[in-house]
Amino acid sequence: MTDSHLTRRTLLRYGAYGAGAAALAGTAASWDRLIGADIPGRDDGSLVVATLGPAYGPEAIRTLTEGFRTVHPDIKLRINAVQAVDWPDFFAKILTQIAAGTAPDLVYVATEGVQLFAQRLGVALDPWIERDAAELKEYFADVHPSLVESMMYEGHLYQLPVEFNAADMYLNRQVLRRAGAGFPAPDWTRDDFTALLRDMKRSSGSRFTPYFWTNRLWGGVVPWLFANGTNLLAESKAPGGSWLWDSFYPAAQRQGRGGGFRWTTPQATHERVEEAYDYLASLIEENLCTRPEGGNGQNLVGVFSTGRVGVTPAGGFWAGGLHLAGMRSDAFDVQYFPRWRTQRHQFGAAGYALLRTSKKQAEAWEFIKYAARRDTLMRLFDTNQTTPARRSMLTADRYRKSGPKHWQVFYDTLDMFPDTGPIPAPPQVAEVTEVLLKHTGTALASRHSVRPALRRMQRDLEQAMERDV
Repeated sequence: MTDSHLTRRTLLRYGAYGAGAAALAGTAASWDRLIGADIPGRDDGSLVVATLGPAYGPEAIRTLTEGFRTVHPDIKLRINAVQAVDWPDFFAKILTQIAAGTAPDLVYVATEGVQLFAQRLGVALDPWIERDAAELKEYFADVHPSLVESMMYEGHLYQLPVEFNAADMYLNRQVLRRAGAGFPAPDWTRDDFTALLRDMKRSSGSRFTPYFWTNRLWGGVVPWLFANGTNLLAESKAPGGSWLWDSFYPAAQRQGRGGGFRWTTPQATHERVEEAYDYLASLIEENLCTRPEGGNGQNLVGVFSTGRVGVTPAGGFWAGGLHLAGMRSDAFDVQYFPRWRTQRHQFGAAGYALLRTSKKQAEAWEFIKYAARRDTLMRLFDTNQTTPARRSMLTADRYRKSGPKHWQVFYDTLDMFPDTGPIPAPPQVAEVTEVLLKHTGTALASRHSVRPALRRMQRDLEQAMERDV
């Protein structure tokens, strides 16, 4: 969630993600990448928390460790920044640790892995939340219910969200001026978006790309599916959850809430899915955007900051990323994703999942609460490398140095569009993501490729969703 490349890559590409032998089957191919530093080693009585190494550097680890020690001097804490090239590699190493009997107590998990961990490995937080309800009222009052609901599975809450990123649209102001275009209105449409891309193309050189996007589950084709009123998988909500909603949210905010999302029947051949792919294919045909296989999040900051890209979908994490890359706060801005049939947005969130194998569950719960505290997140996210889950942290002072001017968009995406929801991530997310990326690349090879590629995607998605995790 804190890096545009690492956190939105294909997740969990291995096929078997159960416990024991199933976990081993899914991770055997990655054992050669497991290094000694990744394994907690001999049990020294510490509460062990596993995070993705590139996302949590030494300073973040020090912030969490020293702060937690101040509050809980009786609990010994060790944070393992697992060195992994991406989320698939990270989860593979975690499962290897579990199979080897050296599992961490807590794992930092993004939306893509929430249901996987909840179904097979996680512990529901319900009893502790009900016990500490008075203490947690301030937290839930500060966190949008959509983020909380995205961490629920079949009526139970498995994580307290600490950060999220919605797929809003970043615009390069240098390119806007060059095209003689104004900043788009909040309710701009898909047609407005297309017209803007054409203006940008006409006013720029041959090496310029108006719209840059990458082929991944978050921020790829999915935002266009949401905007067109559809999804990759049929979406519904599990029953339950009233124990939480009735306790922490007023009636207006809990209306329509349930026990977490369910993503079930594949619908790649639905006419609205085909419309979204046809639209992207038309942009590629006009040289208004990249092909899905072109580029990735690693080089995007560079090409955007130098004016070689005009528009790209990204979340609040990019404000900090562009600032650190030397881009002035008035050189870029952010607006909601364009409206099509709807203006529903997609997001991904993250928090700490407690593993069933942990023998320190009471201590782990204290860390979960500490990690979700406002003062903790203020120190941890001081460079705007993500969007904090806590509404109160998004202030003008916070974005004065890094920008953008319309920083309110980051949290208002949840408030302005009540149906905004998480990316489709069922327990079978590994294979679903693999199928999506594979056939999206094929579908957008040309406009004539869309329909046959979506038929193949439908077939493969049906097979993926039939398999047990």
